[in-house]
Amino acid sequence: MSNEKNSAAAAAPAPSSNFVRAIVESDLAAGTHQREGMPSVITRFPPEPNGYLHVGHAKSICLNFGLARDYQGRCNLRFDDTNPEKEDQEYVDTIMDSVKWLGFSWEQGGQEHLHYASDYFDKLYEMAEYLIKEGKAYVDSQSAEDMSRNRGNFGTPGTNSPFRNRPVEESLQIFRDMKAGKYKDGEHILRAKMSEDAMSSPIMTNRDPALYRIRHAHHHRTGDKWCIYPMYDYTHPISDALENITHSLCTLEFQDHRPFYDWLVDTLAAGGFFQRPVPRQYEFSRLNLTYVVMSKRKLRQLVDDGVVTGWDDPRMPTIVGLRRRGYTPSSIQLFCERIGVSKADGWIDMSTLEGALRDDLDPKAPRAIAVLRPLKLVVDNFPEGESVECSAPVHPHHPEMGSRSFPFTKELWIEQEDFMENPTKGYHRFTPPSDGKPGARVRLKYGFVVECTGYDKDENGKVTAVHVNYFEDSKSGTPGADNYKVKGNITWVSAAQALEAEVRLYDRLFSDPNPDAGGRDFKELLNPNALETVTAYLEPGLTSAQPDQRFQFERHGYFVADRVDSQPGKPVFNRVTTLKDSWGK
Repeated sequence: MSNEKNSAAAAAPAPSSNFVRAIVESDLAAGTHQREGMPSVITRFPPEPNGYLHVGHAKSICLNFGLARDYQGRCNLRFDDTNPEKEDQEYVDTIMDSVKWLGFSWEQGGQEHLHYASDYFDKLYEMAEYLIKEGKAYVDSQSAEDMSRNRGNFGTPGTNSPFRNRPVEESLQIFRDMKAGKYKDGEHILRAKMSEDAMSSPIMTNRDPALYRIRHAHHHRTGDKWCIYPMYDYTHPISDALENITHSLCTLEFQDHRPFYDWLVDTLAAGGFFQRPVPRQYEFSRLNLTYVVMSKRKLRQLVDDGVVTGWDDPRMPTIVGLRRRGYTPSSIQLFCERIGVSKADGWIDMSTLEGALRDDLDPKAPRAIAVLRPLKLVVDNFPEGESVECSAPVHPHHPEMGSRSFPFTKELWIEQEDFMENPTKGYHRFTPPSDGKPGARVRLKYGFVVECTGYDKDENGKVTAVHVNYFEDSKSGTPGADNYKVKGNITWVSAAQALEAEVRLYDRLFSDPNPDAGGRDFKELLNPNALETVTAYLEPGLTSAQPDQRFQFERHGYFVADRVDSQPGKPVFNRVTTLKDSWGK
């Protein structure tokens, strides 16, 4: 499973039509965004560097970068870094790494299209002064409490600020003094004046939205140069326009912000700051995935409270968590293609994500045998100290991948569930002799047919070993082996030569499909079985497994050598997913 970064883009599924693609194709046909020396499709992925990306962001990444790829355009990576108190270079680095890992690049033609909103702080300030001079912005000196009260609510119009008609020269001077650091945090704020009756707008975000606030905080890129910072809703559309974005894509919760977006870029274009046509915002539904939470605040709480081991805990829906769990870039791209893009909010079941992973791994994951809950099997009539090599295909449908071998010895490990002292109806694995009848015959997969002769128990009544005799002429793949007709066929490994390894059996983090619903404490809905760690025995060839290498452990599911904790010759394995969806039952 190496070279996954390079293969992800090449393995991307063929795109299906959606309303965004229809808009893009219509604009291309009309030549809406034709400009000299620039692509006709320019999108952007604009994360705030205040946390780790999650699978919901992966949908946006695949959409924006995928459109640019499919229509010979480009996609900018832009960090909307306007809130210095919550941002950090750590988040910048992990976001860049996640985008690259998913198989995308912001480089085109040897040029890197990487941007930061902080790169535009001087221009943003210049535009704010222009808005003040044009009577379209003013400095408000109300307290935060008064401003909130006067804003009204969905059923009540807002009340104009007593400072709304402040003289332009006064607002401009106060704004410049804010920039100069003459005021404390919260003393003043710059607000837009979209119209004379804006405070009566039924759209709350139109009610004199904030443009700048005072924050005496150190910025991870600009240091202490600024003590006023632009608001996200002000910065975002201006950044789009400065970068000549043709299609500004965001999730539905920003739909009510579009009138301000349009007003702002149109007003500034009229002032000569931008060329027309200016960018336009289009909204699509966010990803709502069952059995997870995707609020950055709640994910941070899981990390800070020690519920998980970090942002890359394999139970987390973060991209770094999915990566460590064993997901592939191509499986996430396949998932995003399957769920599509629409304006209708809805829920996607976790099984859809897991199904995309299985479909991606099944044709390429090497097979291997692992015994997760070991029980000793003693072949009484096999010579002590000897071994017979058995072989199996690396992949049952790809003979070109070759074969693997492992030894058959006197003592083996089998799964505890493969022996039943008092068998139930339809059980076809090991059962002991009873009522004068011999014990059950079972084929040890890729090895010999054996017959159960008895079993051992400890003083507590626990079965500690199963005894069998083997049939020397029954080895799989040899003449006469098919003469033995058995119903049971089980996996096994040599007790003498198996690799003992830590295996982490991961499952869904929450036991409830919607842990955010109903005002409940989401942490009370954690799945107690989300992680079980076992000492397993694996076929010896897995000793050389490399970090991030994925396998299908026959019978059990797909597993990956942990990219953090695996050591040379001593891999640690994570269960990526089971072979089938057990949650749908």
